[in-house]
Amino acid sequence: MKDKIAVTETRFSVAGKDNEIKRLQAEKDVQHLQIRQKNTLNYILIGGAATLLIILILTYRIYKHRQNMQRQRISELETEKQLAATAAVLKGEEQERARLAKDLHDGLGGMLSGIKHSFSNMKENLIMTPENAQAFERGIDLLNSSIKEMRRVAHNMMPEVLLQFGLNTALKEFCLDLNRNSSMKATYQAIDMDTVPFSQDLSVTAYRVVQELANNALKHAGASNLLVQAHASKEEHLLQLTVEDDGEGFDVAGLSQSGGMGWRNIRSRAELLKEG
Repeated sequence: MKDKIAVTETRFSVAGKDNEIKRLQAEKDVQHLQIRQKNTLNYILIGGAATLLIILILTYRIYKHRQNMQRQRISELETEKQLAATAAVLKGEEQERARLAKDLHDGLGGMLSGIKHSFSNMKENLIMTPENAQAFERGIDLLNSSIKEMRRVAHNMMPEVLLQFGLNTALKEFCLDLNRNSSMKATYQAIDMDTVPFSQDLSVTAYRVVQELANNALKHAGASNLLVQAHASKEEHLLQLTVEDDGEGFDVAGLSQSGGMGWRNIRSRAELLKEG
């Protein structure tokens, strides 16, 4: 009986230990499952946070991009508005130049020519002393000089040759006129200028730029020689103007702060050409 009891107790003891091992193993499996669930939840939270952060970053970048696009568009609109205003001012200026040139040439020029004709007729019917005749001749010469100067001013304000024969001929005549009426020697070089038809607006703008640069070289730089080059490229739709002189030069860094009307007009006209 003792042996049977001992065997039975041993069996119960072994069975109890097996049950304890199974219980501990089950608890261990539950703990592993809980850890896995926690890790999965952590991964989900981390992934969600990362996704939210990416979304926020993308949203911020899109917002900044839209802001930059809006600022750029506003800047473009302001630039277009300024260019349109400048174009309107320059167009009005050219129209006023044309009107004044026409008034000078047709109005004042006709009056001065009539006065000259009347004086010439009076001279044949007047008896004057040699001194008075000499003074009368000087007056006629001054009147002739005034008529020539008036015509030159009217020609510079709106040269007919530019409207009739184009930019190339107008630049050539401008340089010849500088040689005739100033102390500066002007040379004009044209490359393929006759192969490209230019619009009237572009021709007038380019002519005014060259005219202003040449006047600056003559008045402010004290130049003795001037070189004007015009190069037209039909394939590239490009007009390149170069104006060089041997004058005193100027400080390029100070151009942005220059208050001269001439330089502002040159920049405005160049901007219009670039936009066009």
